[in-house]
Amino acid sequence: MTDRAFVKEAAQFLQEKFQEKASLAIVLGSGLGNFVDSIKNKKSISYSQIPHFPKSTVSGHEGNFVWGKIEDVSLFILQGRVHYYEGHDFNAVTFPIRVLKELNVKTLVVTNAAGIVRTSFKPGELMLIKDHINLMGHNPLRGENEEAWGPRFPDMSEAYDKKYLSIAKKVARTLKLAVREGVYVGVNGPSYETPAEIKMLKTLGADAVGMSTVPEVIVANHQEMKVLGISCLSNYAAHTGSRLSHQEVLDIGKKVSEKFGLFLKNLVMHMR
Repeated sequence: MTDRAFVKEAAQFLQEKFQEKASLAIVLGSGLGNFVDSIKNKKSISYSQIPHFPKSTVSGHEGNFVWGKIEDVSLFILQGRVHYYEGHDFNAVTFPIRVLKELNVKTLVVTNAAGIVRTSFKPGELMLIKDHINLMGHNPLRGENEEAWGPRFPDMSEAYDKKYLSIAKKVARTLKLAVREGVYVGVNGPSYETPAEIKMLKTLGADAVGMSTVPEVIVANHQEMKVLGISCLSNYAAHTGSRLSHQEVLDIGKKVSEKFGLFLKNLVMHMR
């Protein structure tokens, strides 16, 4: 389990650095970091300067902790995340979520780039996550439980808040933006899935697949944070016979950045 003293030290450092508060936070996935350019009154610090904070090594994850405003809504933004496949353990992967809770964040929006499992979905579309499947072979709550953070056996029957899911659908309709809704499956990576694995995931009920998000959402629920999840569908998983690359993920992120940013900005104003 994550050392609570380290979490408190990191949170205190950020409080002293920013002198700001927020009850909402956003985690930005691969290729989606440009969203911070639309934030007002922005204050930013590199993860490398925050005590005990893990450092991202992946292209498309800038590694900055940001505070700012959308209209009159204050929020924290994690501009990039760290992943299990980078060699971090699950305590490190979820450490930023623990710090956000220590900063009194109550609502978490997690975003990611994901491969398409359901072939009726298309690259460049957004998918609201209604549930997930954990195939990462591990759980971030394994080990001694910190009762101050949450219960030994947290409920995950509504890991993604239904109220915020409904709000997101309404915002999308107002913007005349077509969004999908589906089940996200988390895998370890960093290799992409084989065709046989994608066939298996489809049989299990997955609509999209990625290498993040699930541990963060488990920890957020452990701390009784409300969660909304959004996937940017970046590519078809191993369906078509074409070779997959991380550059494809980043390219799609750039193409949808305007649509994604507009949706996210309007969403934040309805989640206050």
